[in-house]
Amino acid sequence: MIPELLGVVVPARDEAGVLPACLAALAVAAADPELAGVAVRVVVVAHRCTDATAAVAAAAGAVVVEAHGETVGDARHAGSLAVLAEAAAAGVPPHRVWLASTDADSVVPAGWLALQRAAAESGVDAVLGLVQVRDWTGHPPHVAAAFAQEYDRWRADGPGAVHPHVHGANLGVRGDAYLAVGGFPPLAVSEDAALVGALALAGRTVLRTPSSPVVTSARRHPRARGGFGTDLDRLAGE
Repeated sequence: MIPELLGVVVPARDEAGVLPACLAALAVAAADPELAGVAVRVVVVAHRCTDATAAVAAAAGAVVVEAHGETVGDARHAGSLAVLAEAAAAGVPPHRVWLASTDADSVVPAGWLALQRAAAESGVDAVLGLVQVRDWTGHPPHVAAAFAQEYDRWRADGPGAVHPHVHGANLGVRGDAYLAVGGFPPLAVSEDAALVGALALAGRTVLRTPSSPVVTSARRHPRARGGFGTDLDRLAGE
């Protein structure tokens, strides 16, 4: 079923420096002709910010939601609920809402939202994509190759292999499925994996695709210990 509203939730904590690139890429993706007839709403969740993140988001035309919870899970959930509330106010039922998720330090490809819409239209309940890193500044020379070897290990299983990754920077979920499992839990890390696990336990259909990978940062000082940045630090120390 074609969604009537496609919401993009972007949690951001003191990300004024990188947010413009993220929002510019989303604007390009939202202009894809494949999205004709679908309303796109970008929601930036300003999560306990002390910088100009909210002002930068508003200037770019995004909806700004202020979140004061402790975790990124709280922030993603607040943004998702804001999209669903807007839909409800407009009379759009949750099963006609698609919630896409990315990160403030990430840049989506031009066809990313078109892929999200196609996933929704195909009838799946969620779609999981990949990430890639293009700028390895600050990391030892071996990290890029080590990351590629470890991250792409699933490809060794040959044609038709399904990737095992879950990234909050590249996923989407149908609104009714999201609500049915309680949404993103209030976790500091792995809130994305917890959501996907709940969907699987509920018997929901999850599509894992290597198409439209999102470019994300490899900054050496990750915002949350135990997440993607910590994995990169581990590779740097090996």
